[in-house]
Amino acid sequence: MANAFPLPDTEWPVLAEYWAGAAAGELRIPRCAACGRYEWYPSDTCSGCGGADLPWTVMSGRATLYSWAEVSFAWVPQFKDLVPFVSGLAALDEDPAVRLATFVVDAEPADLLIDMPLQVVFRPLQFTGVEGAVVAPLFKVN
Repeated sequence: MANAFPLPDTEWPVLAEYWAGAAAGELRIPRCAACGRYEWYPSDTCSGCGGADLPWTVMSGRATLYSWAEVSFAWVPQFKDLVPFVSGLAALDEDPAVRLATFVVDAEPADLLIDMPLQVVFRPLQFTGVEGAVVAPLFKVN
């Protein structure tokens, strides 16, 4: 059964392996078996060569901070107990073109810098008023 909004639907076939990886403490991204290109956002075929064999690959979890914003207003009511928080884009070391939207945790927004090294951490994602939690890949300053 799908999770209640705003929790991600961990059973959606497009991203089920991503969420299964997170639950196992692994950051997984599809990679083309033919040309080696990482395919993010997941697709049925490689955007580089058109290959259809895209096995999910365990990544190192190292990244750099591509961009971020400090969120100080809960536009979605379920986020009211999380503000302020930092939403960011983590560019993975294996391929900086792969940028994951994420929370940047355990950091002061004023201390963040472009290209700052990050490391994935796996933590429960949960929201006030929403039953359950999902283990999510978040990033902290390394």
